[in-house]
Amino acid sequence: MADDWRRDRVGSALRGENPAVLRRLPGGFAVMGDVQFLPGYCVLITDTPGADRLTDLPRPQRLDFLSSMELLGEAVQTVCERRDPQFRRVNLEIQGNHDAFLHAHVWPRYEWEGPDHVWRPVALHPIQRWRAPQPDTVLGPRHDDLRSELLAQINSLCDGTDNEPR
Repeated sequence: MADDWRRDRVGSALRGENPAVLRRLPGGFAVMGDVQFLPGYCVLITDTPGADRLTDLPRPQRLDFLSSMELLGEAVQTVCERRDPQFRRVNLEIQGNHDAFLHAHVWPRYEWEGPDHVWRPVALHPIQRWRAPQPDTVLGPRHDDLRSELLAQINSLCDGTDNEPR
């Protein structure tokens, strides 16, 4: 089945079978979000099977995860600022309420979200945006340009740093 990788996102990333992966970072995998109703939405997922919380990692790995989250956030900010003049900011969130593996959401936020949403957490957007997304917001080939820009920006930020893939 084409979506089997979704049942084990960490394992599928480790096996090279998760198509949403942009690249590996020291603290995990930078991936594009399944839905793109906020274009540029990414997630950093752990590369440690069984890690559910940040505190499940030894302190050096926690710092790698947080550093990788920050780097992914900067990449999303740079790309989304360049692509959309109504870009506002990036929200970084580690929640873990639904998926039982350590991950951090990197949400770009936009003025066009409107007054009912722009000042509230993304989780308060209508649930249909996740469960029954519009076809143009489901991650797919129409997002290839965005994917390429994000990957290029992540790679640029990694050049000359210790954030080389493992």
